[in-house]
Amino acid sequence: MANGLRRLSAFLTALVASATSVQAYGFPDCVNGPLAKNAVCDVTKDPITRATALIAIWTDEELTNNTVNASPGVPRLGLPAYNWWSEGLHGVARSPGVTFASSGPFSYATSFPQPILMGAAFDDPLIRAIATIVSTEGRAFNNAGRAGLDYWTPNINPFKDPRWGRGQETPGEDPFHLSQYVYNLIVGLQGGLDPKPYFKVVADCKHFAAYDLDNWEGVVRYGFNAVVSQQDLSEFYLPPFQSCVRDAKVASVMCSYNAVNGIPSCANKFLLQDVLRDYWGFTDDRWVTSDCDAVQNIFSPHNYTADPAQAAADALLAGTDIDCGTFSSTYLPDALQRGLVSTADLRRAAIRQYASLVRLGYFDPTASQPYRQLGWSDVGTSQAQQLAHTAAVEGIVLLKNDGVLPLSKRSRKLALIGPWANATTLLQGNYQGVAPYLISPFQGAQQAGFEVEYVLGTNVTTRDDKSGFPAAIAAAKRADVVIFAGGLDETVEREEVDRLNVTWPGNQLELVAELERVGKPLIVAQFGGGQLDDSALKKSRTVNAIIWGGYPGQSGGAALFDIITGKAAPAGRLPITQYPAAYAERVPMTDMSLRPSATNPGRTYKWYSGTPVYEFGFGLHYTTFGFSWAAPGADTDADASNNTNASPDFGGPSPSYSIQDLVAHGRKNAPFLDLAPLDTFRVRVTNTGKVTSDYVALLFVSGAFGPAPHPKKQLVSYTRIHGLAPRRSTVAELPVTLGAIARADESGAKWVHPGTYTIALDTDGTLKHTFTLTGRAEKVADWPSDSN
Repeated sequence: MANGLRRLSAFLTALVASATSVQAYGFPDCVNGPLAKNAVCDVTKDPITRATALIAIWTDEELTNNTVNASPGVPRLGLPAYNWWSEGLHGVARSPGVTFASSGPFSYATSFPQPILMGAAFDDPLIRAIATIVSTEGRAFNNAGRAGLDYWTPNINPFKDPRWGRGQETPGEDPFHLSQYVYNLIVGLQGGLDPKPYFKVVADCKHFAAYDLDNWEGVVRYGFNAVVSQQDLSEFYLPPFQSCVRDAKVASVMCSYNAVNGIPSCANKFLLQDVLRDYWGFTDDRWVTSDCDAVQNIFSPHNYTADPAQAAADALLAGTDIDCGTFSSTYLPDALQRGLVSTADLRRAAIRQYASLVRLGYFDPTASQPYRQLGWSDVGTSQAQQLAHTAAVEGIVLLKNDGVLPLSKRSRKLALIGPWANATTLLQGNYQGVAPYLISPFQGAQQAGFEVEYVLGTNVTTRDDKSGFPAAIAAAKRADVVIFAGGLDETVEREEVDRLNVTWPGNQLELVAELERVGKPLIVAQFGGGQLDDSALKKSRTVNAIIWGGYPGQSGGAALFDIITGKAAPAGRLPITQYPAAYAERVPMTDMSLRPSATNPGRTYKWYSGTPVYEFGFGLHYTTFGFSWAAPGADTDADASNNTNASPDFGGPSPSYSIQDLVAHGRKNAPFLDLAPLDTFRVRVTNTGKVTSDYVALLFVSGAFGPAPHPKKQLVSYTRIHGLAPRRSTVAELPVTLGAIARADESGAKWVHPGTYTIALDTDGTLKHTFTLTGRAEKVADWPSDSN
């Protein structure tokens, strides 16, 4: 069966063979071309009016031909071909719409860490800054004819199941965290909040909806039916999409391969019309694309329709405007002839696409558009390279440390062992471009001034071959410190490949055990998107430290050794739960429910009924911190030695709030009631140790409010403090909205309930406050009824 991943792989293979052959993107000639007198070229008119004027002169054949990602355009009108499919997950990436030069200008783009590691930074301004650079470089590539203007990123499906192969593409498991991340990412990519007159680039939130299974135990995404309650859709699977669409005003959305409650997502009117357009306000200058070949999958293997033409018609009528593939252009002519769709239906989809291109300045004079002036000098700048390095440093998580880190300056000779020890392209993960450079851990160690002996030892998936062990043991004996760099890679986690377990693959832990017996200080650097059961490493007294590094991007090796040497202090937090191995045996990936049951131990930190190896939000530091509640207006930065840490007259946050007062205030002042404020909680953070460090303040809420069962806790706010020096203090401001503390009922509507609430700072609840909400329960968000 044809599928989008195979199409992308075939494209990349062909690209390598013809790297010097580039078909540049063109722009319509609105001065002397056939469209010069058409209203689409009239910059005084609105985008939909302009697009409508263009599409009104297309024939039926031209309409059906242009329903696919590789649009042929309309040559008779001087409308160039256009590929809607460019990628930019963590930097401009190889894809059908993007072509890198073999050398020289446009031969590379900045390669940031994978989103799973960027999510671990819990730093929203960082995410916006990264997105701004990605869109700048994307525009520069477009101006050179090497990329489109539409980037099919980000992946914002919550990373619910640790076995999912594409979890590396997401920021983590928590929907509140993802919602804040994606808001900042979209604003950075698109050039502002629904910017006028021009989008910088168009982003695409995917995969809508409830998609987090690729290929598990013979269950394949193309035909999988995700059975999801409205409560779980509203509370877990869709909040990141609401933030992306309603709040950040993304210009496109991708419908997913899977069905939701029996209806393929790309033919699902409840999702694409009732929720997306009617409820969230996705307007007609924005469009929906299918995932690649997902329209074809409506017919097979979903078997939702009796024939291909009906599948193409169902997708179009439900709201899928672009088919990534060729299925729609092949079968919509038949659907049109049979009356399954109308010319008006085809025009509606085309108007949405080209209204978006109008908003990208596609038809407007180059000289009047600042984004059209970007070029090669704006790609891979020193600022971009420093930000890629910073992102990797900020995301790295210290899981265990008995004091061996940061390394003593007396430790100069390292044995660097394992399948990640000399990793280069592996640092990037998937959906990657060509990086300007790739700093492996081996290079990072050398740049840090160490004498390094590198030994592979074993590969990620090697099981029975221990022939590399003796060399690794010998190197360890000669070293002052041993670092094992391993974990996961794309042989075991990637698109179309889910894991069957969460144990360390191959014989990596056997090699680590032998390294432990050498008796030298031993650090395990664990890489990969998904988590592994580190129970044995955590318990072992001869494993001195564990670091998790995700897929850290072009500067990954340098960032790793910044942490190891203490040049930078670790402050990343796990954006996902690390489960014990038994978890994978207790719940199938096909079970989409969140709450614990007889056949499900519960999903994510909110609902998991067992004990995690390392919990969501966990992360160690090289220093210590003190915390206290701060009064509104308290000095932000202070010297703790001057006693400004204390607020003796401040009794703490409010002990009580009236629900009706909060709602009344929200209705007057907030764009949506779920965004109305509860309060801003201020925490004075004091560095009580000896090392300058960042600190991520995570604020959780818990309590027996709303429908049972109740989550163990849920994240309601976070922020990152930067560079807090010893004996200095600062105030972390943590705003909490009504939506953050609301609970969804069985219909999906969200309510704020009266009751007792406890907010707690950090995973260990080091600072707590209990308050009550008084009055009657109030609905802060409706939820559409699924007419399907």
